[in-house]
Amino acid sequence: QEQLVESGGGLVQPGGSLRLSCAASGSVYRFYKQAWYRQAPGKQRDMVATITNGGKTSYADSVKGRFTISRDNAKNTVYLQMNSLKPEDTAVYYCNAQTWGGDVYWGQGTQVTVSS
Repeated sequence: QEQLVESGGGLVQPGGSLRLSCAASGSVYRFYKQAWYRQAPGKQRDMVATITNGGKTSYADSVKGRFTISRDNAKNTVYLQMNSLKPEDTAVYYCNAQTWGGDVYWGQGTQVTVSS
């Protein structure tokens, strides 16, 4: 069973930065696509950023130009660099991975709070 473990969340002031990490228990080459989602209280879970096995990235409009998704294959880890954070970025952030065979895995989530 694949495991995804997120880290790097916390409390940050508006305009600040955080970097989230998602470490996979196995090789990331198993995955067709990896992604970050977020869920604010009372709202649905939404896609934030995705990265394919080939390195193609995509972003939600709300984070374009501020967030960057990247992957370190040697460390089996995906990152989400978040800059110019806003209060509306406050949410639980989840790591997601999809294998070539169609299996989907989720991490346990990490809280990001943007507040002064």
